Amino acid sequence: MRRFSIGADGWCIEAQCEPSPNFDVRPVDARVDLLVIHNISLPPGQFGGPFIADLFCNRLDHEAHPYFDQLRSLRVSAHFLIRRDGTVVQFVSANDRAWHAGASSFCGRERCNDFSIGIELEGTDFEVFEPVQYDTLVALTVALQSRYQLADVIGHEHIAPGRKTDPGPFFNWSDYHARLDQVRPLVLAHQALRFPITG
Repeated sequence: MRRFSIGADGWCIEAQCEPSPNFDVRPVDARVDLLVIHNISLPPGQFGGPFIADLFCNRLDHEAHPYFDQLRSLRVSAHFLIRRDGTVVQFVSANDRAWHAGASSFCGRERCNDFSIGIELEGTDFEVFEPVQYDTLVALTVALQSRYQLADVIGHEHIAPGRKTDPGPFFNWSDYHARLDQVRPLVLAHQALRFPITG
């Protein structure tokens, strides 16, 4: 199994590092216990270019594609991006608050950015994700849970229903859960995560 490690500073040692300016400090009393899964592609449906990182780092060339014009005022980020080939890019320390969830609520708690870690999978609502992305997501989940008190993993669609649809119908929650269960015995003190109920 691929392995990752999260330092005390919240940065993954094995990930590519592209620091984003789009973050701030979490509330003093915040307990980081929620993992939020997203999908993203820029332009929509296209993979492999520099544009996701450019968006998160406020350097997107808005003239490079007609779709980008509507993103001019957007200031967003995620903690991690898992590309189609399994490469991990980190933009914000997991100790800090990335701007990934927007208006959101989980179990009666508003502003999920305060207490969550956001992972973007390079993908769309309309096609399957790559097996290596699940392998990488599981390994990263294990590393994050070893550092933080993660108790739940959820999709963006579950904390912002009606506004967001990702990671979408082609994200296989059962596969992700099963893969995580396979490695759980390898991780001491790895408590079970709660997953959304899916059809």
